[in-house]
Amino acid sequence: MPFPSQLSLIDSLKSTQRQKFYEEHKDIAKIMILVVFLFPILGVYISGLLGAALGMILSIVGYLLAPYLTHLILE
Repeated sequence: MPFPSQLSLIDSLKSTQRQKFYEEHKDIAKIMILVVFLFPILGVYISGLLGAALGMILSIVGYLLAPYLTHLILE
């Protein structure tokens, strides 16, 4: 089933839409795996515990918004 042509932000936050997106875009999925694991580590390296928390928040937001932002850019 192809990714919908009109994707709203709310629709992109649903787990089924994210799963379809990451299954169809393996390269982006690999990049997001690196981002999710490396942002908190980089945050600890830069500014300690606060940086780790900020890195974790940024990686989660990136994981959730990647399908929507990629859809906007590629459309």
